[in-house]
Amino acid sequence: MTAETLKASARGDRTPPDGLSDEARALWLVQAGRWDEAHTIAQDIHTPLGSWIHALLHLIEGDEGNARYWFVRAGRPPVGPEAADAEWDRLAAAVLGS
Repeated sequence: MTAETLKASARGDRTPPDGLSDEARALWLVQAGRWDEAHTIAQDIHTPLGSWIHALLHLIEGDEGNARYWFVRAGRPPVGPEAADAEWDRLAAAVLGS
């Protein structure tokens, strides 16, 4: 699966594809507009990748201070809200290995 196919699935399908990792499922939910569900998953991913997803979620939410905290925990440079879509693409590429 690629970032583009994950995004297309989230925008066109009612449920995530079977077999997704928790990280990919959270990103799918972000694209599906299901922030709360994505946040619940991200809170339970205790890795730098999970922190990066958590950062993106708070960025989308509009809580830039909290997003910055999670970006630092992930070892990533903080970005502003205008970069949320590009950050999702970078994250998806990292999660999916593409």
